[in-house]
Amino acid sequence: MKQQTTMDDPVDLSLPLDQPKPAPLCGVCQALERQSAEATASGDYSKASDCNIEIRNHPHRGRRQS
Repeated sequence: MKQQTTMDDPVDLSLPLDQPKPAPLCGVCQALERQSAEATASGDYSKASDCNIEIRNHPHRGRRQS
């Protein structure tokens, strides 16, 4: 078997998603937005990402996903 001496093709990454918009008057979305901002400020980007995912997935009727 011949040894590979070249590198693999580059990884194609998509652009990051925009910050989610919390639903107006939703206490859960507002709390998640605060937690995301606090996590970002402290450098905990994993927690901030988790909060943003929860905001995007939190159910509200007639709401478009961002």
